[in-house]
Amino acid sequence: MSYQQSTYIPSRRQQNWSRNQNTTRFASSIKLGPVAHTVLVALMITVLGLIYLTQATRATGYDYQSQKIDTQIADLNSQKTDLQIENARLTALQTVKSSTVASTMTTAKDTQYVSQ
Repeated sequence: MSYQQSTYIPSRRQQNWSRNQNTTRFASSIKLGPVAHTVLVALMITVLGLIYLTQATRATGYDYQSQKIDTQIADLNSQKTDLQIENARLTALQTVKSSTVASTMTTAKDTQYVSQ
C-alpha cells in the first residue's frame, strides 16, 4: 500500500495550523469503485447482524435458565406445602394425646356390642 503526496498545501490561516504540526496530506493510491463500496457496506451490515443475533441468543439462553429456576421454585414450594400438611397431620394426634382434656378422660370399663 503506497501513498502519494499531494502538491496542495493550504496556508496556515485556512487550516489553523500551529507550529510543529504535520501539514502534509496523503492521497491513497487505492481507489474503490461503487461495487466495492456496496460490498463493504453489505459486509458491515452482515457483521452487525451477526453481533445482534449473538446478543439475542444469549438473552434467550438466560430466559431458559430463569424459566428452569422458576420451575424448581414452584416444585419446592409444593413440596413444602405437602410437608407442612404432613407435619400437621402427624403432630395433631400427638397434641391430642398429650392435652389436658385427654389426660383427664378415663377409659370405658364395660363395653357391650349389639348383635343382630
